[in-house]
Amino acid sequence: MDNSEKFFANKDCKYYPCHKCGEDINCMFCYCPLYDTDCPGNYHMKEKDGRLIKTCIDCVFPHLAGNYDRLMELIRQKNSSS
Repeated sequence: MDNSEKFFANKDCKYYPCHKCGEDINCMFCYCPLYDTDCPGNYHMKEKDGRLIKTCIDCVFPHLAGNYDRLMELIRQKNSSS
């Protein structure tokens, strides 16, 4: 695989695949580093216990191999603005 340093699939994980996306899922960002930001992924807000929370159940953005560079750019931007 090209750019294999940017991708790994943990197919032995009991949760794999955690999302349906039609290709192998990149597990490098199992817990999304953009959860606390407005990210380009397909997330939505859900009410729970009287407050809104972000739900990423339909988001595959951090799990697609081709999004690694964009994700790293967004993480750098997030960290520089903190």
